[in-house]
Amino acid sequence: MSDRDDSLDAFDGETLDLIVPATLDAIRVDRVISMLTGLSRSEANAMVGNGAVSVNGKTVAKSSLVLEGGQHLVAVLPPPETGVVEPDESVPLDIVLDDVDFAVVNKDAGQVVHPGAGQRTGTLVAGLLARFPQMQALSDEGLSDPFRPGIVHRLDKGTSGVLVVAKTVEGLLSLRDQLATREMDRTYLGLVEGHVSEERGVVDAPIGRSTRTPTLMAVRADGRPARTGYEVLERIDKPHAVTLLRLTLDTGRTHQIRVHMSTIGHPVVNDPRYGHRRDRRLPEERFWLHSRTLAFRHPRTGEPVSAGAKLPEDLVSLLGEQRDL
Repeated sequence: MSDRDDSLDAFDGETLDLIVPATLDAIRVDRVISMLTGLSRSEANAMVGNGAVSVNGKTVAKSSLVLEGGQHLVAVLPPPETGVVEPDESVPLDIVLDDVDFAVVNKDAGQVVHPGAGQRTGTLVAGLLARFPQMQALSDEGLSDPFRPGIVHRLDKGTSGVLVVAKTVEGLLSLRDQLATREMDRTYLGLVEGHVSEERGVVDAPIGRSTRTPTLMAVRADGRPARTGYEVLERIDKPHAVTLLRLTLDTGRTHQIRVHMSTIGHPVVNDPRYGHRRDRRLPEERFWLHSRTLAFRHPRTGEPVSAGAKLPEDLVSLLGEQRDL
């Protein structure tokens, strides 16, 4: 049996991740979660009971915990209740390739792919359904989650770049199979902290949910296989030491690149969850990671298909000048 893409696990949901502002000082954690997400207090209490809430890296045991300004609050939100996604023509879409069976989209950083408890509207899926209403049939026929019609794989909110979505049954089944059997090639560009010494390498380390902080992923002996290749493109010294990498995925675990790079001591620049340095030249939730290229077989003809998206300006600005990447 082939591994499926771990990034589609329902448990992951959306994540609330913030530094508690002074305005929320001395307020109970369950109330804060409810205020910020629109969830009920009982739902927030259930999250605490399930070990899905942490403060400063420690799992919260009681909903009555009073927060202090400056603390780091992280909570894995439950998936939304059963329903449908309403098409939304106002959602911006950058379509790189448009085919009968699929579309390749260049996702903006900050854009959420599908609805979750933290964001139910304005998602990429809502925009896709407005543009390609036939995608709804994939959920109606039970082939896709109702909130993820046609979604083959996804990108984190803070990651930009290309991803492919299916528009037909044939497209969905073929693309999912290519992803599961590792026939789909995915290349990323990432800027990581410090100078990576080897010119190229592979991080082959299983990933599972952290036992210390359930809202994070971690390398674990009992995790699911995960393999990330990297190649040094450039080492940069100013304003501090960083390395520009080309990264390839052999598997698709949740937060795989971010976890693997942090594990080898080179977290992605400005990663709020797995890094340690805040680069104020980027928005707080924007880390330096970009899905650069995709390559796969056409679901109907078998011919090779490739697509890519150039680096967006916010990432180029940290390099100082445009590279031919």
